[in-house]
Order: sequence, then structure tokens, then C-alpha cells
Amino acid sequence: MANGVMIQYFEWYLPSDGNHWNRLRDDAAHLSSLGISGVWLPPCTKATSADDVGYGVYDLYDLGEFDSKGTVRTKYGDRASLLAAAQALHEHGISVYADVVLNHKAGADRTEDITVIEVDRQNRDRVVSAPFQITAWTGFDFPGRADKYSNFHWGWQHFTATDYDQKTGRSAVYRIVGENKSFSENVDQEFGNYDYLMFADIDYHHPDVVNETIAWGKWFADTLALDGMRLDAVKHINEDFIERFVDEVRTYVKRPFFAVAEYWKDNDALLQKYLCDEAYCLTLFDVPLHYNLFEAGTRGRDFDLRTIFDGTLVKSNPMNVVTFVDNHDSQRHQALESWIPAWFKPSAYALILLRKDGYPCVFYGDYYGISGNDPVPGISGDLDRLLLIRQKYAYGDQIDVFDHPNVIAWQRTGDADHPGSGLAAVISTGDDGYKDLSFGPAAARSVWTDMTGSITDAVTLTEEGAGRFPVKGGSVSVWVRASSAAMSLS
Repeated sequence: MANGVMIQYFEWYLPSDGNHWNRLRDDAAHLSSLGISGVWLPPCTKATSADDVGYGVYDLYDLGEFDSKGTVRTKYGDRASLLAAAQALHEHGISVYADVVLNHKAGADRTEDITVIEVDRQNRDRVVSAPFQITAWTGFDFPGRADKYSNFHWGWQHFTATDYDQKTGRSAVYRIVGENKSFSENVDQEFGNYDYLMFADIDYHHPDVVNETIAWGKWFADTLALDGMRLDAVKHINEDFIERFVDEVRTYVKRPFFAVAEYWKDNDALLQKYLCDEAYCLTLFDVPLHYNLFEAGTRGRDFDLRTIFDGTLVKSNPMNVVTFVDNHDSQRHQALESWIPAWFKPSAYALILLRKDGYPCVFYGDYYGISGNDPVPGISGDLDRLLLIRQKYAYGDQIDVFDHPNVIAWQRTGDADHPGSGLAAVISTGDDGYKDLSFGPAAARSVWTDMTGSITDAVTLTEEGAGRFPVKGGSVSVWVRASSAAMSLS
């Protein structure tokens, strides 16, 4: 699909009604009409309860099939409805990307008495105790599944650390003591070593763990006929394992297989180092761009729009990056809250949807709205317009006019494969403004209209194909040829 777009099809506060897969199934045709090429599913595997968003993962093999953790279904539905949703997406030509949580396990079935040492939460390289025993939730037997699909049972030897002692009720970072037990060095170096994040931390030095997880990855890709995966929290996971996991699953499925990793770090240089070499086996989310958009929306006219792409992956590595505005972690009341203000959100989406680089991702919460105790309305109207513009007009070479701290613009020149394509996008974070732009003599006397509806007066270009394209303060206007716009809207 030309100018593909992915959508993150969930937000943190979705109702725990077990009907989300059904909603997705019924929405497949609509998503296709918007130009959506791939859907990022929420974690589909059994978590700690029917209310768990899915990141407290319990059993990777349970897709809503077995009675465990007090429920058969997951928050989103049962296995049959999940498979039906995936099939509906495929029938409409939409790729299916699953959220894969491999860093930890939660909701253990039994405790074990194990030997640990406590490490400093702020510096995990600093040991603060002699070895001692705790009672840890590290035994996973999955009695509800009764060894269907896999007879692998998990115990303390398959983990590097945990955070709770059942015997004393005390929480800390407890590194497990044993043969070949240590934190991985191939992880982010925040807090000295950021291998440990939460719950029972999986040990990817252990060969049985590696083999079991790769076997599951192949099974999972087969079961849902996946077209790709979103890999959660990779900065906490042994990098060598992630590369092997992706490579083996790709080799096994024998088809193009998209893999995008969440490495949440506002550091372009570090993220570039994580990317593979010439093969580019992984794509990364552009976290630095998200923070630039957040800063621009928060500071308004005090932010220099000419720097909006400085230090971003889409600028330094445009071929293997997913650009996004907000997601389930950045939304309000979440651990990484950095919610982009409503006034700037359409402009932020224009900056990822109407440019040539990156694979843009629309957030469910931005399109359909946020639920919960602090609801936020969606901006589906704005996004419908921008997605239509992306489908019809965002083609050809890109010319940036980033010459003012509060008013920037870019042109897409159009191409022969998309008659009538081409656009001029103008963004202001200050007062009303404009940009003088030229499309050359071939566009002489053509009439252009603002597809956002913000400005109703048309712009007629000169004999040389030049014109003044206005924008209202604190908004975005996207100009296309009026004749083409009329056909698109008819």
C-alpha cells in the first residue's frame, strides 16, 4: 500500500469488557478506507487478570483459551475473537503486528525459596547485602493450560531477579544468586545496569529460556499469521537475544516480517547504535521526535520550529524508523506521561503523516479518544483529513522551508503515479503567518485550497507558479490543487 500508515489499536484505559477484538474485526473495512496498512495489536497473551492491559504477562501461550488467573479471556477477548479480528484485517489487506512482551513474567503459580543479594535501586551494580534467602514468586506451571502447546515450566533458575519477598513482605531489587547468574551487560546502562525492570526478570543467558522463547515466537507467528511484531522494553533485554529472536522468527516464517522495537530513550546517538548494520533487522520508534513534539506543544511560540527534527531518528535514519505523536505510555497518568497538548496535535500529526520519511503510527487514543476517569476526546475529524491527504497528495520530492522560528512549511511536488498529487503544508506556533512558495511554471494559474478547512479563501498561483500560502496562528493548513480536492471530497 502506497504511503502506508500503522495504527496502535489500543490505549491504556480501554474498558475491560472482552469485546475489543470484536470492535477491531468490525472496524477493519473502515481502517482500510483510511489508508491504514498495519495494525499494532495490544498484548494478546494471558496476563495477571482480565483487567491487565497485557504487560503483566503470565502465559505467552494462552491467547484467551484457558481458565487461568481467574479468567478465560484476556482484557480484549478470547482466542476465537482474536483470530477472527486478525483474519478480518488480512482480508482487507492490512498487516497484523503483535505486541510481544519478553522482558518479564508475572502472576506466578507458586513460590520458591531462593538465594539472592539485594542491589541498590539507583545503581544495580552496587550490592548492598550479603547473600540471603527470600520466598519469591518464580514458579510457573500453567495448570489451566496443562502443558498444551508447551510442557516448559519456569522456575527461579530461569530468571535473573525479582522484586518481592513473600516471607517478609518487603520489596527491593533482589538479584538471584546461582551458577552463571548475573545481569546482562547488553542492556541500557541507566541505573548502572537496567536489565531489571519489574516482576520476575527473564534470564536470556539461560539456553533453555532462549530455546523456549524462540519456539514460542515461531508458534505465535504461525497462530496469528503475523506480519510483524512490536517488541516491548528492549532496553532491558539482552540485545544479542533480541537479534537472534527476530532473525530466527523471520527465517522460519519465510515472508517479509516487520519488527519494531520500543527502546524508550531520548538519545539519538544511543538509538542509532542499537540499530543493526546494513541489514537493518530492526526498526525503532522515534522517541526523540516524540519529545521534540511534546516540547513544541508545551512551549508554543517559545519553541524554535526550525529545530523540530534535530536529534531525531527520522532525520538520521529515515528508512527504519516509526514516527509517532503519542502512545499508551505517554498518555496522561502513565509512567512516561508526556502528552502533547490538544492545540498542537494536528500539527504534530501533519509532521509525521505528510512527509516522505518514516513509517507513521496513529494512536488509538488520539483517533477514538481516551476512556477512564480522565477522558480525552479523539480528533478523528482532523486525522481523517490528514490521512486522506496522505493517501492522495503526499507524494514526490520534499522541499523544506524551515526559515522562521514560529512558521515553517514544506512542499511535496507530486508524482506521475498519483495525478493531482502535491501539497504545501504550513504550520504556525505563533501568530497568523504565511509562506511564499513556488511549484514552477507547470502549476501556473492553478488554484489551491486548504484541506483542513481552517482557511476558506483559495490561493491562485502566478504565471510562474508561485503563491503566498497562509496559516492561522497555532494551527496547520495543508494546501492542494482545488480541482484535485473537489474530486477527493466528492
